[in-house]
Amino acid sequence: MKKYKVQKSPFVVPTTDGKLIEEHFGLSNQCELSIAHMIAPPKWSEPFQTPDFDEYTYIIKGKKQLNIDGDIVVLEAGQSIKIEKGARVRYSNPFDEACEYLAVCLPAFSVNLVNREET
Repeated sequence: MKKYKVQKSPFVVPTTDGKLIEEHFGLSNQCELSIAHMIAPPKWSEPFQTPDFDEYTYIIKGKKQLNIDGDIVVLEAGQSIKIEKGARVRYSNPFDEACEYLAVCLPAFSVNLVNREET
């Protein structure tokens, strides 16, 4: 049995806000963590959430704004961040160009663990 798995066709998560989410590894293929390639369009945002997972983000292109427990952090290409589970966070791209990034969640991202607030 091989001790590796090449992912050639990530699971594309259906969205209604213009954001592209390609989950390469995660719950869709029984992994303990998730790795997703994402593109957030200009002027995109989502509601606050208080996840029950750690999230690591690496910016490939563009910029992304995060409101973490009231602190505003702007990440640019080549920068990364770890946000610990239990932090109240809002992700957004208030800028004029798309933001391409990678997100890694441990344990794997799940709608049941994200704890999004109602808007």
